[in-house]
Amino acid sequence: MPIARLSDLADQAQCPLLVVKVGSSLLVGNGGVRREWLAGLVAEIAEARARGQRLIVVSSGAIALGAATLGLDRGGRGSLADAQAAAAVGQIALSGLWAELLGSHGLTAAQMLLTLEDLEDRRRYLNVTATLTRLLDAGAVPVINENDSVATNEIRFGDNDRLAARVAQAAQASAVLLLSDIDGLYDRDPRQPGATMIPVVEGVTPEVHAMASAESNSGMGSGGMVSKLQAAEIAELAGICLVIGNGHHDRPVARIVGENIGTLFLPRRKTGARKAWLGGRLRLKGSLTVDAGAAAALSRGSSLLAKGITGVDGEFLRGDPVEIREAGGRIVAHGLSEYDAAECAAIRGLHSSEQAEVLGYAPRSAVVHRDQLVLK
Repeated sequence: MPIARLSDLADQAQCPLLVVKVGSSLLVGNGGVRREWLAGLVAEIAEARARGQRLIVVSSGAIALGAATLGLDRGGRGSLADAQAAAAVGQIALSGLWAELLGSHGLTAAQMLLTLEDLEDRRRYLNVTATLTRLLDAGAVPVINENDSVATNEIRFGDNDRLAARVAQAAQASAVLLLSDIDGLYDRDPRQPGATMIPVVEGVTPEVHAMASAESNSGMGSGGMVSKLQAAEIAELAGICLVIGNGHHDRPVARIVGENIGTLFLPRRKTGARKAWLGGRLRLKGSLTVDAGAAAALSRGSSLLAKGITGVDGEFLRGDPVEIREAGGRIVAHGLSEYDAAECAAIRGLHSSEQAEVLGYAPRSAVVHRDQLVLK
């Protein structure tokens, strides 16, 4: 049965594999590790393992720890070079800490450092899946972080919320728990009078996005509620639940699960594994603007034909991922283009009977075939 309530996160039958994301402000305080708090969380992880659950940890904190060691201002985020240097120093301390604390409960920690490209490239994504599967089968607890010491602005996730959702997709997890600095999603800025926390969200809609703040309360991390909603969207494509809960408490998982304090995002749909990977991509090579008729046809499960394309943006090649959007800017779908950008521009608006003369060869059946397309 699918997860329906927060208490299901502690049920091995309902949630056999859980991804737990730990934010920087939870791990680091006043320049040092919040060791006692982390020891309590690790004890909860050990209890979940004793119930038969598998766990993956996505851990922030390397940049914050390294910045404190190197004496860098702005928490190591003053520049890309500072962040990379801080991560190189902090990651050693962070991985050692997880290994020590998990080891005290007889659990083996396994470190994986990932960049955006590792999960955007299909072959590398499958390699990540295989490694995670083997580690979990061997009884290890994978501890994952973004490889900030080498990632540039162009190949960064930028926050571990979305990384956690992508890892959950790759591992085919049951749920993602984002431990953060807030109890959950509120209907407005929680600092405003009358703000109300929303316990359950069935699908991330434009109305839900309107409730989000881009700011991280702590000022230490790089995420905010916007990134958490993006993570929920990524998770729901694979039929994975996502929970936002407050980690600033002793034994935070017990509080979220036992006292029912948090926001549970229930997926509206589940796509196939390849389409979930495609729909969760964060970097696209270009975009195709379509007319209302084409947008309606896509919503009914049709492929995208050149006749319905009104605009082409970006530089992309055949097989590259592109965004499909309406004239007003609403994103309709992501898909893999059967043509490069120049060819798309040349045949946009044309019937298939007119395309051969322009292309110099018989046209393909679609610009984006429905098997290579996922609705947003």
